[in-house]
Order: sequence, then C-alpha cells, then structure tokens
Amino acid sequence: MAPRTRIFTAALVVIGDEILSGRTHDKNIAQVAAWLQVQGIRLREVRVVADDTPAIVEAVNTLRARNDYLFTTGGIGPTHDDITVDAISEAFGVPAVVHPEARAILEEYYTSRDSELTEARLRMARTPEGASLIPNRYTGAPGIRIDNVFIMAGVPSITAGMLDALTGTLEGGDPVLSATIGCWVGESEVADLLRDAEKAFESCQIGSYPFWAEGRTGANFVIRSVDPADLTACATMVSEGLTALGKEPVSDGI
Repeated sequence: MAPRTRIFTAALVVIGDEILSGRTHDKNIAQVAAWLQVQGIRLREVRVVADDTPAIVEAVNTLRARNDYLFTTGGIGPTHDDITVDAISEAFGVPAVVHPEARAILEEYYTSRDSELTEARLRMARTPEGASLIPNRYTGAPGIRIDNVFIMAGVPSITAGMLDALTGTLEGGDPVLSATIGCWVGESEVADLLRDAEKAFESCQIGSYPFWAEGRTGANFVIRSVDPADLTACATMVSEGLTALGKEPVSDGI
C-alpha cells in the first residue's frame, strides 16, 4: 500500500463586528476555501470573532498552533477600530511597527493619485515586527505574513488579489478531488452504504446533502479524496450500492 499523502491544513479567522451583526455578509470563507483546495491545503475550521483584542489573540494563538496555516480577514484598514495588526502583534508578543517597505508602497500609491499619506493611511503600513508583506494590486495597502499567519483585507476583491499573490508559494499536499452522485433517496436509506464505502476507502470522505424537490426527497453525495484511484473506486461502490437498492444514481448530482 502506498504511503498516505501528508495533509496540510489551514484555519480562517473572520474578524469584524459587522459580520456578527449581520450588516455585512461574509464572502471570504468560500473563496479562501476554494483557493486553499487548489493549493492542496484543507480548510479545517473557521471562526468569526468581534473587533475585540482578547478574542482575536485567543483565536489566533489557538488556531495557528493546530494548523499548518492560519488566515485572517478584516480589520487592517485606516480607522481606529481596525485592530487586527495590534491584536496579532500581541498574540506573537512583538510590537506593531511601521514597515518601511509598506510605507514606501503607500507613499508611491497616494503620490501617483495626487494625494498624501496621512497619519490614518499610514496605519495601513503597520505590521507585527518581523513580518513580511503580501502584495495588494488594488489599493496598495499590503497584506501581512508573520510565521504561518496570513493577515488579509476584509473586502473580498482585495482578499482575492492577495490570495492570487500567494498562489504557488505555500507548501501543500495533493489537491483534493471530488465526485458527486445524486439520487432520489432518503439519507436514512443509504446510511449503511455510505459508512461502508468510507471504511473501504480510508482516503475518501463522503458528504451527504439532502434536498426536497419535485415533491420528493433526494440527496447529493459528494466524495472527496486526494487519491484519484480511490475516488473512482469509492464512487463506483456508492453507485453500484444505490443500484442494488433499486435506486438510480446520477453522476454529477441532481
């Protein structure tokens, strides 16, 4: 049997009172998860925290310790309530400082727009001491990396740009592959089949997603694995098992 592929994991901390209040709908979880999957890294957990220093410190220290990577979004703008940099500096036990390269980037950005680098804007050049920068082609204000923590903007389009800048730079395992099988069947009718399939193929995980349509119950079964042979074999086992139960499986889902 071939050795199992090393699985790299990540966590995400979404920071902001506006997310918890429902005033802003987060879009970063989905795009970070999708990007990580392509990098061969699994998003294992997500935590949403308020603009509260102790809460951010606790979340960062807990999640960076039990994952290969930790990403944060939100709270790195120019206003007084953007406290992410200070909180993460506290988590690492280092001061927040004005990063000279970040300052130069911002000076060039605002000068090119006939504007000036005010004290408020200069806040966006602050990083935990010892950090490096993540390029931001949209607003100039860079993201930040310190150790295995990546500090990014909360605006989804800017987050996307920062992720693009990181593409191919992180160590990851094999990309997670997936196959979807749909069927007009109740979950309880196939619980044993799905459990047996996961036992037969340890590299595979099966998610069951029920729905109600056309006046009847159905479910889509999403099989995920880093092993293409196991993925194919597991999907075949599930499809044949559904057929044996008198159900008609549909590849690619319903």
